[in-house]
Amino acid sequence: MIDRKLTGAKPRTRMPKGACDTQMHMYLPGYGWRADGKGVPAEPLPTPEMYRKTMGWLGIDRVVITQGNGHQMDNASLLACVAEMGECARGVAVITGETSEAEMTRLAESGIVGARIMDLPGGAVGLDQLEAVDARAHAAGWMMAVQFDGTALQELEPRLAKLRSNWVLDHHGKIFGGITPEHVATIKRLIDGGRCWFKFAGCYEATTMSGPDYPDIAALSREIGAHAPERIVWGTNWPHNAASRTEDYPDDAHLLDLAMSWLPDDAQHRALVENPQQLYGFPQIS
Repeated sequence: MIDRKLTGAKPRTRMPKGACDTQMHMYLPGYGWRADGKGVPAEPLPTPEMYRKTMGWLGIDRVVITQGNGHQMDNASLLACVAEMGECARGVAVITGETSEAEMTRLAESGIVGARIMDLPGGAVGLDQLEAVDARAHAAGWMMAVQFDGTALQELEPRLAKLRSNWVLDHHGKIFGGITPEHVATIKRLIDGGRCWFKFAGCYEATTMSGPDYPDIAALSREIGAHAPERIVWGTNWPHNAASRTEDYPDDAHLLDLAMSWLPDDAQHRALVENPQQLYGFPQIS
């Protein structure tokens, strides 16, 4: 059991109308987990009702729900959560190159706007499916969320540069081997290629240093944010599934303020509203 912090002192960041959390997971009871237990959140189950409290606390209006590893290829819980959240929500599902047209249509009609590549332990679909998933996502007009050990970014750059879908490099790139100038240059080239976006989320999962300020992630994020403020999106990474103990559970208001401190003041609205509108297809805020 874990006591998730769902309310508290308001963040210093003044969230604009339409602010979007583009990286999180939520679950409803009654859906089976993968047999080995990987990616299964600690009890109590982090439900839409619980997440709405966090939305109210932080000032979030929109959300992108990502398929959790605990459900592997079964998108049923994800679809139920998107339906439960209603018009403020979109989803990123798990598909393969073999996913049928009928299933793609069903997913799209249920609010799915993207496909997930997660090439780390527990992920359902890895880089071996990158091009096949890209073909299906591009045909459907979807984006892709791509996550892997970014230590290999330079080696993967030729493949990533050829993707036809809009795609987001998840979790500050997760460069577990340590961020180098070459990694930064590669990310900039990928962004400049016209399809790549960069996600501020889960900095504690990507750092090789300690909190509360994560200086390696801070330096990278400031540089990428200054280079391409029109390509930054932000997410809470709620419910912080890597945390298994109450004392390890992060403060979402602190993480929000920290991420926004890495952007120029005039770029925060873009990252919170305009950029996710473009990448995930939310209606324009009037």
